[in-house]
Amino acid sequence: MSYWFLLFPVISAFIGWITNWVAIKMLFHPRTPKRILGITFQGIFPKRQQKFAEKLGKLVSDEFLSFDDIEAKISNPENLKQIMPIIENHVDDFLRNRLKDEMPVISMFIGDKTIGNLKTLFMNEIETLLPIVMKQYAANLKTELDLEQIVITKVAAFSSDKLEEVLYQIMSKEFRFVEIIGAVIGFLIGSLQVIFTYFINKG
Repeated sequence: MSYWFLLFPVISAFIGWITNWVAIKMLFHPRTPKRILGITFQGIFPKRQQKFAEKLGKLVSDEFLSFDDIEAKISNPENLKQIMPIIENHVDDFLRNRLKDEMPVISMFIGDKTIGNLKTLFMNEIETLLPIVMKQYAANLKTELDLEQIVITKVAAFSSDKLEEVLYQIMSKEFRFVEIIGAVIGFLIGSLQVIFTYFINKG
């Protein structure tokens, strides 16, 4: 058997590596359709970006971030309790300071006890009203904002260059692994060819 056969594993490894490398590059390139020998080529992501945007928009609006979830979050009593101290401070400041500027005559007849009673009354009303207001606010958002369309527009307008950069930052090791696997499989196939050729020639 010629020693040139020993190059088969190396050649096969190179072919396996270059094939996977080209396949990865074809995920993003060419950016725009290119017609070669009557066949149109375009990268998978650029070609399917609009379809991907539509699927992602529907997925996000239906599963990940629905207005029902938003309404539940912003009207949750436990979450609203966290902002009540801020509202209470604002009411207290209004009754003790701003009221003097807006209604100086009335403020002359309001003492600390009355301010305390008014603040308690206001806070009770606000605590009752706030969940209703937040639910109505979420309902208005649902009417005015098309979450699905927002995602579709943003993703569809996303730069292919930026998408490639982001994916390479996240999956560079995985892409490299795919290239190496191609080389390893090619080397094994080439080695098997050498072994089979050796035994066939020997027989």
